[in-house]
This record gives sequence, structure tokens and C-alpha cells, in this order.
Amino acid sequence: MLIDEVIEGLSVTPGGRYIDATLGEGGHSTNILHESDPGGQVLGIDADHEAISVAQRRVNYSSEKFLAINDNFKNIRSIAMKYNFLPVHGILFDLGVSSLQLDAESRGFSFRRADPLDMRFSYNQNLSASQIINNYDENELANLIFYFGEEKNSRKIAKTIVRNRPIKSSLELADLICEIIPKRKNQKINPAKKTFQAIRIAVNDELTALETALNESLTVIGQGGRIAVISYHSLEDRIVKNFFKKQSSECICPPRSPLCTCKHEKTIKIITKKPIVPSKNEINNNSRSRSAKLRIAERI
Repeated sequence: MLIDEVIEGLSVTPGGRYIDATLGEGGHSTNILHESDPGGQVLGIDADHEAISVAQRRVNYSSEKFLAINDNFKNIRSIAMKYNFLPVHGILFDLGVSSLQLDAESRGFSFRRADPLDMRFSYNQNLSASQIINNYDENELANLIFYFGEEKNSRKIAKTIVRNRPIKSSLELADLICEIIPKRKNQKINPAKKTFQAIRIAVNDELTALETALNESLTVIGQGGRIAVISYHSLEDRIVKNFFKKQSSECICPPRSPLCTCKHEKTIKIITKKPIVPSKNEINNNSRSRSAKLRIAERI
């Protein structure tokens, strides 16, 4: 996703040290290693153990150049310290669900198949989609779908879910939603998409993890290093945009003022005043990229 734009945005150079915080199948890592050769190194992080296995097979570089770690990117600082991988020249976050997860029949991320309601990025997590769908009360479920999915029909969807419990598969859930929110003519987006997004975010605590990881990144990246974030929905993009805005602002309050709420110094400069989006050609080749937004900032 946005490969060329990521390479340029991170200003990848030979001998650089980079963290791919959302390793996936290793596509970005492979390109970063190629552009940073000779001497480049990449530390890849992914909560999904299956992604780690796939990436290790796909990324054709020695262990001295490429290291894949099965962990959550919210622990980016402790991981970098553990493997003495700092300071780094660039960090990439490619948020959202990977093709590997969407295509896996046992994970429940897709609303097009009768897969188990799971949606966990890591099997070490306790909470699953099934627990949320089948155990949360109607009000709690409606609020979750509204806030994490930005779904205006959240109360209607929650009521339908509760009335039809137990729900055993992702397809069963999607079909229920489509029955009460019929797909409009020429509508490309499945009516169940926002609800699935909301459940997935809740299962993996994605927004809190993102906020933690962005803050932790500032302790890992060196001066002049860059942070690149690809988001796929407004909740993620808003967090990134606000984080960049806050960290690129200087405190203008008098020294030690009791009224100061800034509590920070300017740490980054924003490289992308507006997010970079995929070209029409990339969208035509990969429809999943149509909602992608890339924002880049540089450590000062």
C-alpha cells in the first residue's frame, strides 16, 4: 500500500535503521530493505503470529538485516530497547486489517464468509468478537458500534443482534445487518462494514494501542528520523492528525505558568500538510487501498 510514497516519505537511505510496526506479510519491509541496502536494517513487529511466519519466509534478507517480532506495536519502545534497535531513522505504521487476515477463514474479519466470530490480531488476547456480539448488553453494544464504527443505525443493529443470539459466524452477523440496512443501488460498501470495524477495534483495543505507540515512537526515533502512518478510517486518521498537530506546536505560555496546559515542547515537524492518498491506478489494482491516508512527520 502506497509503497513508493512510503519509501519517499520515510526518506529511506542506505545504512538506515527502520521499524515496520505493522509487518503484515512483509511487503513494506522488503522494499525498505532494498532501498536501504547496503547496511540497512528493519525490525518488524506484528501481533499476529501467522503474519510473522509469512513475513519471515517472504522477506529474503539475513537475520542481521531483518528481525521479526511477534508483539503489539504499543510496546515499540521496550521492543526496540530489548533488541538494541535504537535510535531509528524511520518508523512505519500501516494500520487496519491485512490481506492475510481478511483472507484467513478462521479469523472472522471478513463479512463475506461463514467464519468463526474471532477478529483477534493475536490468539493471546482473551476478548473475541463472539464474546462482544453474544454477551454485551444492547446499550453497550449500540454505543460501541456508534463510536467505533460511526454507524448511525447502531441502536437498530444492536437490537437485532440481541434478538437473534446466539450468532455463530461472521456471515450470519453480516446477513442480519444487511436485512435491516438494505444496500442502496450502486452502493459499493457493504452495510455491515462499519459494525465489523467497530467490533474489531474493540476486540483489539486498537485506538488506545495507536495512541500509546505514537507517543512511544518519539522515544525511539532519532533526530531527523521520520514517522509515517497509513490510516483507513476517520477515527485512526483523527488520532494521527491530532498527535502530529500537538507535537508540532510550541508551548507559548510563560515559564512555569500555573495556567499552562501544553506540558510539552515541540518535538516534530509535519511533512504532509494534507494526507497522501493512493493514485487511481493503485485503487484500480487494489480496491482495499481506496480509503488509505498517509501522514508523515519528522523528529526535530
